[in-house]
Amino acid sequence: MIRTLAMVAACAALVGCAGDGGRPSTAAKAASGQGAGQGKGPGIGKGYSHDPFPSTYRAYAGTPTLVTNVTIFDGEGGRIERGAVLFHDGKIVAIGQNLAADAGVTVIDGQGKYLTPGVIDIHSHLGDYPSPGVDAHSDGNEATGPVTADVWAEHSVWPQDPGFGRALTNGGVTTLQILPGSANLFGGRSVVLKNVYARTMQGMKFPGAPYGLKMACGENPKRVYGSRGRQPSTRMGNVAVDRQTWAKAVEYKRRWDKYEKDGGEPPARDIAMDTLRGVIEGEIRVQNHCYRADEMAIVMDMAKEFGYHVSAFHHAVEAYKISDLLKANNTCAAVWADWYGFKMESYDAVPENLAILEKEGACAMIHSDDANGIQRLNQEVAKARASALRGGFQISEEEAWKWLSYNPALALGIADKTGSLKPGKMADVVLWNGNPYSVYTRPEMVWVDGALLYDAKDPKRRPVSDFELGQPGEGDVK
Repeated sequence: MIRTLAMVAACAALVGCAGDGGRPSTAAKAASGQGAGQGKGPGIGKGYSHDPFPSTYRAYAGTPTLVTNVTIFDGEGGRIERGAVLFHDGKIVAIGQNLAADAGVTVIDGQGKYLTPGVIDIHSHLGDYPSPGVDAHSDGNEATGPVTADVWAEHSVWPQDPGFGRALTNGGVTTLQILPGSANLFGGRSVVLKNVYARTMQGMKFPGAPYGLKMACGENPKRVYGSRGRQPSTRMGNVAVDRQTWAKAVEYKRRWDKYEKDGGEPPARDIAMDTLRGVIEGEIRVQNHCYRADEMAIVMDMAKEFGYHVSAFHHAVEAYKISDLLKANNTCAAVWADWYGFKMESYDAVPENLAILEKEGACAMIHSDDANGIQRLNQEVAKARASALRGGFQISEEEAWKWLSYNPALALGIADKTGSLKPGKMADVVLWNGNPYSVYTRPEMVWVDGALLYDAKDPKRRPVSDFELGQPGEGDVK
């Protein structure tokens, strides 16, 4: 208990500590009249807050740093040998060769090492299904009805989940999206987090990142609710419930649009419909669990019918069959390297899935959906690239890194802020002690917004959750 309180006190004392910031929140601005009439979120509309749980994230303090003499994958397909990256004040300042350091800059010689953007996992349930995995911690699926767009994954996130620290230190993960589970057709809102220690979910919340809406098609919803003798129990039932729900959302949006334009008596609030209205308006991005090509095609047509856009299909083992449709609809696919065959809709996979999507010009990326897999996404991409090469697809190492950082950032709507080592972007950076596609390679240093949060050579600079304090193996890194 003493150590826990000491950590909290130390955190509060840090300049720029993630957790409880000093700047006024969105809600505070609304109370003072700032942002009035701002219909697009996150923000305040005339009728209700679009961001009632605003981020309080503040970057940890960092020092100006120059990493030199490294092989760089810039995240957007570029590679620099004997390169250097300079960052300070939380941002990338310069990238290239032969960069000079001013006085007061920490210089790290990375001879023989690799530098990349931090890994971004677009599909995680950390915090909602935290470790230890017991029933008391099972907070990811509100499986009480097929339409639960009113629930928000962030309200289940447990910041003390040791999995966050393991993902940072073992996997170089600096940003991740926490999604509800896939029992329901409309599973609820997702949230994008910075992978930092914080006392609250709001203290981890990625500032300005759009919300997501988790949807699911296929076997899961029809199995969960069909087994209870209710709709949906078939794939056609899935689509029928989806369409009826979107029709209600369109009408809900019409009523609120009219009120916000003309005034008068406000319509009755519906928290689930608030989320769907946000999707139709482009504030909230649809993240759709879906395996089969035919179902993904149906969902994209349904999106056109009701005026929304699918940002990414998740799992998408048959995405390779419709790479042209995905490209035409500007929809990404988040996939595994070689996990398939565990149920009928996951059967028809090929290990070249990522490579085919890449070569056809579609947006593709790796994802974990697993508390262990998130710790080795770099190795998952290594497997996917090896499959590509065996299949005759020439995918370079630097090109493949897009699957780990830039493409997930695109699908999350944060590519202007992170995902690549470009001047002005967040200094979310990983120094690997060797080629990151080797099974023998590990992160040596990890920076989030320019703050060094992990150093393999410094046992004191390892994240330890409150839950682990005083327990055997606290902060253990394997």
